[in-house]
Amino acid sequence: MSMPLERQPIRLGHIDLSFHGASAGVVREILERHGHSVTLHAAPHEKMFALLHEGEVDLVCSAWLPASHGSYLAPSVDEVEKLTVLYEPHCLWGVPDYVPETMLASVGDLARPDVAARMDKTIDGINPGAGISRFSAAMIDAYGLRAAGYRFEPGSETSAFAKFESAVAQQRWLVIPLWSPQYLHHDYRIRALAEPLGMLGGRDAATLVARKAVLPHIAGGALDALRRLHLGNRVVTDLEYAMRVEGLTAQQAARRWLDRHGMAI
Repeated sequence: MSMPLERQPIRLGHIDLSFHGASAGVVREILERHGHSVTLHAAPHEKMFALLHEGEVDLVCSAWLPASHGSYLAPSVDEVEKLTVLYEPHCLWGVPDYVPETMLASVGDLARPDVAARMDKTIDGINPGAGISRFSAAMIDAYGLRAAGYRFEPGSETSAFAKFESAVAQQRWLVIPLWSPQYLHHDYRIRALAEPLGMLGGRDAATLVARKAVLPHIAGGALDALRRLHLGNRVVTDLEYAMRVEGLTAQQAARRWLDRHGMAI
């Protein structure tokens, strides 16, 4: 491959969670292989979409549409183009598979006295702006779980996932607000509880969005490659696992995946 021409620098934003960083690593690698220098910007959910609206970032990887991030993108929707759907995420409340499904199959079952007696009543989540956190806070009351002693506590990826792994090691019962793709699914069998009220938002489209003003400045080959890009949930799970467990950077994981799959970019 000949050396690409120097291109306009690109400001690539992603929500400050590792699986968002994983997919952003692939987008960054594609842009850089086409001669763009890329600066990364990570921020919490609301702040990232504010940066997009203010023109402080050129692309965001990615907006979960329509449920999780639709309201955040709404102020900018006329100024952006939806380039591609990278994967199809969905939120869930999950339990380790050693918790019997005959006792706990649905969110409503958490209020059963025999289940509540064994379950950790503090449901730990990630930052409060995440769709899964907003949905989970509302579900506590909608399913009557507060009366059974449950509470939702937003926190961080690190604290929520560490608590889950510690509980599994000790075979304790707990529910974790989670999503797919997510690296814990790589090593653990996590059963999604039925959620009959439909409060978890269904299946979203994780969409790479770009400000229309930057599109003429992106190399044509890069833009074509980004519009063709589809990772899927399994690939994003594996990319994040490479980061969180194997110790790779997002770009190292992306480079390995692109090289192994011989993606024409």
